[in-house]
Amino acid sequence: PQVSHSSTLPSLSDKTQFPSFLRTRASDFVSSLAVIQLVLSLGWSWVIILAQDDEFGQQAGALAARELEKAGICIEFHLTVPSQHSLEKITCVVQKMQTSTATGVLVFLNNSNFRLILQSLLGFHPLGQVWVSEGLLHTALALATPGISQILQGAFGLLCHNSQVQGFPEFFSSLHPSQIPEDVFLVRFWEATFGCKWPHENSTETEDVRLCTGAESLRGHEFPFQDVSEVDIAYTAVYSVAHALQDLVSCEHGSGVCTDLQHLHPWQLLHPLRKVHFQTHDGTDIMFDANGDLVTKFDVLQGQWNCRGGSPCCTEKPRPGHWIGGTSEPGFLSPLVSQCGCGSNQGSVPSSVCSTSCEPGFSQIPRQGVPHYCFECHPCPEGQFADLLYMKSCLQCPEKQYPSQTRDHCIPRTEIFLTFDEPLGLALTLVSLALASLACLVFGVFLWFRHTPVVRANNRALSYVLLVSLTLCALSPLLFLGRPSPTTCLLRQTTFAVVFTVAVSCVLAKTLTVDLAFRATRPGQRVRMCLGNSASSSVVLVSSLMQIILCGVWLGTSPPFPHRDTASEPGHLVLQCQEGSGMAFSCMLGYLGLLAIGTFSVAFLARDLPDAFNEAKFLTFSMLLFCSVWTAFLPLYHSARGKATVAVEVFSILASTAGLLGGIFLPKCYLILLKPEQNAPTKLQIARQTQCAAVAPTNMCTPMFLAQRP
Repeated sequence: PQVSHSSTLPSLSDKTQFPSFLRTRASDFVSSLAVIQLVLSLGWSWVIILAQDDEFGQQAGALAARELEKAGICIEFHLTVPSQHSLEKITCVVQKMQTSTATGVLVFLNNSNFRLILQSLLGFHPLGQVWVSEGLLHTALALATPGISQILQGAFGLLCHNSQVQGFPEFFSSLHPSQIPEDVFLVRFWEATFGCKWPHENSTETEDVRLCTGAESLRGHEFPFQDVSEVDIAYTAVYSVAHALQDLVSCEHGSGVCTDLQHLHPWQLLHPLRKVHFQTHDGTDIMFDANGDLVTKFDVLQGQWNCRGGSPCCTEKPRPGHWIGGTSEPGFLSPLVSQCGCGSNQGSVPSSVCSTSCEPGFSQIPRQGVPHYCFECHPCPEGQFADLLYMKSCLQCPEKQYPSQTRDHCIPRTEIFLTFDEPLGLALTLVSLALASLACLVFGVFLWFRHTPVVRANNRALSYVLLVSLTLCALSPLLFLGRPSPTTCLLRQTTFAVVFTVAVSCVLAKTLTVDLAFRATRPGQRVRMCLGNSASSSVVLVSSLMQIILCGVWLGTSPPFPHRDTASEPGHLVLQCQEGSGMAFSCMLGYLGLLAIGTFSVAFLARDLPDAFNEAKFLTFSMLLFCSVWTAFLPLYHSARGKATVAVEVFSILASTAGLLGGIFLPKCYLILLKPEQNAPTKLQIARQTQCAAVAPTNMCTPMFLAQRP
């Protein structure tokens, strides 16, 4: 068996080629893996790999690239530094590092190239990078380079945890060649350390050679040999062999056969050496993994500069974390908490990201053509929020809440609807009741003066039905006010549609009656059969029945229902009635519109008939108002939002009701109440004869014929 305390070649871990090789120093593979684990623990997501162009750099760089990509960390640059110094290639590497945005750099270089890259970066604009390497000497070189604080804001290095040999400094300082004259090494070591020649029995003193006096002392003296200063590294290897021998002799190696040291073969030591497990005096566990590599513990050294950017402020070992692992087991890196730094940076871990975190109220939008860790922060859209950092998308607030002005949390919405007690609702209510009262008053006047010529000449029955329907039209807006409920949502539009259809159909029937009555010039003609009350009632019933059927189909297929509107008014939850089927609602309005246009057309054609016979001009004017109101209603209704939609429809209902009531009945009330002399039968008879003579033959204007006119 061979136990090495200095070899780091990863290939020596292959037990197929080197079955009897063990080591107490971490291989390059383990050290590289420790560097990768350190980067993962730092939480970096955007790094640079700086590797040397040799076997070590290529293997370590490839391992780092593979493991980092597996962990979702993006690599901005994977730069290769030539083993043989090339000014052109070094310049290219430095230029790329100048243009990089990553602040974390994984370094897999030898000492000379490490120093060369650092010195080449001096004189450029500040980078603020943090370098991570596997060697403690790299950190020391970085801290000792003058002016490097402009390039680096810190450095991390790994220190292999070694147990110190107790009593070795005292033992070593007490050594003297005179005590062990047969130790040739000690004599040569003494001569090399103090620059003298140890006198021998047959040696002669010359002028060129200074003889050692023996009064020299090793205590506190710096040794010229590195192996002496790093003797602690060999401690673990020596004690591993010692414990293996102890287990072999004491039959604790597992074979159950005790071995005599007098007949010991070297191969017998291999098995207990692989199974050795002991603790050093400082409590460190010593054991080998399946590949013969010591399960290594690394101390993590962090170096930073003071607030003035001068000398290092943290050169001692702060022990912010440690890593334990071998080649056959995954390592573990304890959480890092920096003990270095200045001001608010003290206690913080350096970061290396392509894009800084998005604050609450913003979401990450990926940038085109760059890795997914590079993004832009965009404010959350209307109705959404983001209450955490690093949110890739904003969240939708619950229905009853809306985002704050900063869009970092949700606030409860206020429920609103058109109420009776608010100014607008109260005004509409008063207008509705006033119009209904006026319609009832007109209805009472017509009932009281029902036998007068003005009331009789304009089809009393149709007038009564029209006044009742207008009263209901004036009261229907009350269904649109108040908190929407399933019942009011069902009754709102259907009641409005039916009562307005009855009103418009009554106007159509009155217009047709006037027009046909004037054109029935000869007694006994067939057109006179259409002048009776049954014909007028049929027009009203058929027209109203069509609308009732449409409303019935609407209610049976997709009826209106209460709905909470969150999009109309930010910060409010608008309670309103959803039409259900938009097609059915459009058909209802379309039918009412066609009926109104037809009525207006008939009234417009009959507007020039003699006033004594008809009310065509008043009907034309009232229908003109009606059509104008509802023509303006359509664009206003579709552009309004929230409870303004209800207000627009209520205003249109009241305006059209007032137009029909005022245009048709107020002139008649004026004659009945203020001009009673024009409401007398004789006055009306004279007026009819005068106007009839102007437009009809003489035999048609006799009193008998006029008496037969409706």
